[in-house]
Amino acid sequence: MHRVASSGSNGGSVRNRKEKKLTYVLNDANDSKHCAGVNCLDVLKSSVSSDRSYLFTGSRDGTLKRWAFDEDASFCSATFESHVDWVNDAALAGESTLVSCSSDTTVKTWDSLSDGACTRTFRQHTDYVTCLAVAAKNSNVVASGGLGGEVFIWDIEAALSPVTKPNDAMEESSTNGLGNSQPVTSLRNVGSSNNISVQSSPSHGYAPTIAKGHKESVYALAMNDAGTMLVSGGTEKVLRVWDPRTGSKTMKLRGHTDNVRVLLLDSTGRFCLSGSSDSMIRLWDLGQQRCLHTYAVHTDSVWALACTPSFTHVYSGGRDQSLYLTDLATRESVLMCTKEHPIQQLALQDDSIWVATIDSSVERWPAEVQSPEKVFQRGGSFLAGNLSFNRARVSLEGLNPPPAYKVPLMTIPGSHPIVQHEILNNKRQILTKDAGDSVKLWDITKGVVGEDFGKISFEEKKEELFEMVSIPSWFTVDTRLGCLSLHLETPQCFSAEMYSADLKVSGRPEDDKINLGRETLKGLLGHWMAKKKHKPKPQALTSGDILSVKDTKKNLIASKSEDSSAGNDPVYPPFEFPSVSPPSIITEGSQGGPWRKKITEFTGTEDEKDFPLWCLDAVLNNRLPPRENTKLSFFLHPCEGSNVQVVTLGKLSAPRILRVHKVTNYVVEKMVLDSPLDSLAIDGASVSGGPQQLFAGNGLLTPGSKPWQKLRPSIEILCNNQVLSPEWSLATVRTFVWKKPEDLILNYRVAIAK
Repeated sequence: MHRVASSGSNGGSVRNRKEKKLTYVLNDANDSKHCAGVNCLDVLKSSVSSDRSYLFTGSRDGTLKRWAFDEDASFCSATFESHVDWVNDAALAGESTLVSCSSDTTVKTWDSLSDGACTRTFRQHTDYVTCLAVAAKNSNVVASGGLGGEVFIWDIEAALSPVTKPNDAMEESSTNGLGNSQPVTSLRNVGSSNNISVQSSPSHGYAPTIAKGHKESVYALAMNDAGTMLVSGGTEKVLRVWDPRTGSKTMKLRGHTDNVRVLLLDSTGRFCLSGSSDSMIRLWDLGQQRCLHTYAVHTDSVWALACTPSFTHVYSGGRDQSLYLTDLATRESVLMCTKEHPIQQLALQDDSIWVATIDSSVERWPAEVQSPEKVFQRGGSFLAGNLSFNRARVSLEGLNPPPAYKVPLMTIPGSHPIVQHEILNNKRQILTKDAGDSVKLWDITKGVVGEDFGKISFEEKKEELFEMVSIPSWFTVDTRLGCLSLHLETPQCFSAEMYSADLKVSGRPEDDKINLGRETLKGLLGHWMAKKKHKPKPQALTSGDILSVKDTKKNLIASKSEDSSAGNDPVYPPFEFPSVSPPSIITEGSQGGPWRKKITEFTGTEDEKDFPLWCLDAVLNNRLPPRENTKLSFFLHPCEGSNVQVVTLGKLSAPRILRVHKVTNYVVEKMVLDSPLDSLAIDGASVSGGPQQLFAGNGLLTPGSKPWQKLRPSIEILCNNQVLSPEWSLATVRTFVWKKPEDLILNYRVAIAK
């Protein structure tokens, strides 16, 4: 403890720029399942090159998965992880390229038959990317649209071809985004104002064709098989038709009264189906530039459409949680099945249909795709009118027929997303409740579930786990991805410390302070540091080689890090993350943009281009930024009416985690030893001050006795007239007992005999 000067302390330097954060995402025991709603589906049918069929799914958990099938069972054969936010749409461009788009504003390409290799990342969009469209017979052509009103048309073959300077460029390599093995693109950015701005990126990179015209968000795209016609729709309630080869607009069609949510084109590009938030399905003749029919099938927004190969029947689903089959010629409709959640997307496979909802599971239902008239023969069909309010009235009157099918052919189960969470006062555990009402206790410095309580009351368990302890908030958390995402930002993440004894860390003195943020970072990057130590060192220069200033500086930093003992610190048991279902890291360095990767998949070659510099500084060099509020100011006075010795007169300052028993020891030492106040060190900090007045008659000092001959009194510390537990910290006392913004006031007295 040390005395606080009366004058105000100098403020810290102003941070000119916001530092990049590091996020880690905790995975439950079963990482082969989605843990949030499935937004998109696509099917890769068996072919000459692959004798298997695969289902690809994209989820709000930020990942894509490839599912293979054995007879009536399914299993996850690959997880594609690189997006840092929801995956909103995915489509296969040919047999080997999977394209995805995300709320992280990127479009990514993947080797669909690999173990999850991302081959390219495009960052042209300025807002969430919501939809994709591919040309079935021209796999090079892909279109993307988003909330920024932008529509880009990509030539995938040109975009993936190498450029002349591979070191300038590839943002996402086949190792999910951290290598330099392939080139990068990024180049031109078009906002909703339709102005083209050239970014500070290589001028030789590939730039897509731009379809300019949307003033608001784009929700839906569709393309014909040849890639010669593109249709888009969104919040402007109109359909726009484009020539994707040039980006020029050919027509605009009006009719819907609310957002256009989904579009389908027939193989020739002559006919178009649209689904809208106005609950209507419309059939358009693009050659005649008019609406042929409207179908009032649903009672709420239409979000998903799938058509038979002949374009004679349409399957539709949406917010009303129902899947319908409609004959486009006769207008006859039948309810196929009902779900418990709104339907997001549909995909046909053989004689069945895959259904994705905002739930994390996916189901396969019978569909009679080759002979859809068989479904109508089961009975229960109705005639789809052209007025939505008539359909809504029928629904309200309970006249809906029973569904044709009640049980799916197959279910790919998902994990329940987390819907409620509470950070415990110890700031090392989080209590969660998922959509299945299961309550779990997570240890966030280990990344594991400490205890699964099953289906119990979340509120009662929260009260049961309450601890009277105060530790600074060193992280923030959200469950947007369906699981726990913990965000670390400097300098806040280094604000919490605990004694090694409280963490049960052996081999260190009990009073050693351990920084929770730094040790968590060490645990997260433990695999990276291990591989970094074993990677080959750069070869010595030959006489003819010249080392640049930049390379010299980089090698100097690297050698300092390797020689530093900080980088060799062990990872303590309370901060060891699992190798099975390990957490994923989301962050960004000095180059490229945000990326996501499992902690066990680092190669050891990643550096400041990939990680924030403050993170590497903390882990490799044990260099932490200046921190605020690590100390706590307080006054220490005798209890009123007590004639015990006054041990200090001014304001004191001590670490927030200092225990009350340390304050007790301080008082006792003062009273027993009569030592000068500047000679006593408590917890590594000193107290200074002038001579202190001693009260006579305290019964502790007899005439002629020496300081070491005093009896050690039994002292107790109080705050607000409440006797404090010796194990409480000063921060705990301030939070739960003092409860005032002013400086803490502690009192002491000789313990009252009980």
